[in-house]
Amino acid sequence: MIIEAGVALVVALGAFWTFSGEKEVCNEKWINFNKYGLKNDLETKLYGQHIAAEVILKTVTGFMENKNPKKPLVLSLHGWTGTGKTFVSQLIAENIYKKKMKCSFVHLFSVTTHFPLKAHIDEYKTQLQEWIRGNVSICPRSMFIFDEMDKMPLELIDSIKPYLDFSDNLDGVSYRQAIFIFLSNAGGKMINDVTMKFWRDGKEREEIQLKDLETVLSQSVFNNEDSGFWHTSLIDKKLVDFFVPFLPLEYKHVIQCGLGEMARQGLTPDNNVIKRMADDLIFFPKEERVFSDQGCKLIANKLHFYIP
Repeated sequence: MIIEAGVALVVALGAFWTFSGEKEVCNEKWINFNKYGLKNDLETKLYGQHIAAEVILKTVTGFMENKNPKKPLVLSLHGWTGTGKTFVSQLIAENIYKKKMKCSFVHLFSVTTHFPLKAHIDEYKTQLQEWIRGNVSICPRSMFIFDEMDKMPLELIDSIKPYLDFSDNLDGVSYRQAIFIFLSNAGGKMINDVTMKFWRDGKEREEIQLKDLETVLSQSVFNNEDSGFWHTSLIDKKLVDFFVPFLPLEYKHVIQCGLGEMARQGLTPDNNVIKRMADDLIFFPKEERVFSDQGCKLIANKLHFYIP
């Protein structure tokens, strides 16, 4: 949450007391990376994203096992809504922090919620910089997740550049162990077009590789005025480690999401229920109904309507 810069550090310190009264400390008791847990979660809970699963597992594991990283880990996750970007950021947090997304060292920003007014951009810049600096000084292994990056003002994005760069420290604070994750719909159309071309050419989805998408994805968001990354120094200075594409989900992936959601809610997974629900969802192209327009985003709320 963005708060007044002058009290950010004080509030951050106070936030490290859990409801049980036990203090959450920046040590191995509260922060302990489980690479096998992350691998299992990506393999069993994330559907239809073979590129993202491989990139996330390798980069996060390599970063967490590196005792002296040269810079923070910076990942930019791109794709259509409902394809798993937010879910993956949660899986990463769940396999690093004991309290998962509720951990005091995990900071989630929603651009439209926390930075809504362009007239206050200078105030937001100061508050955001103070928040990052204050929290990393308390715990170097902090995670910052920025949702809706395609709506974030360019000046605000560039204001965090110093914390993502190759620096020993800034004003006595090192940011090299921190993780920054950007979530964006920008580039989603380009990713969909590439996936569609593979499908029309009769190629398997799994034949799509990171090299088929990453370069054109970074160029696409850099040159798109509505991407949030338009001409930003984060791209220009090569500070984003990976632009991770999330492919549009197919009908079979929606079925998997639905069955998984039933199990998560303590219900007996029922193919008939999920198929009835999936048949009412919007797919494209309109005639072939191959790719889901909303991915898995609406499944949790729609599910009970189809249960007898």
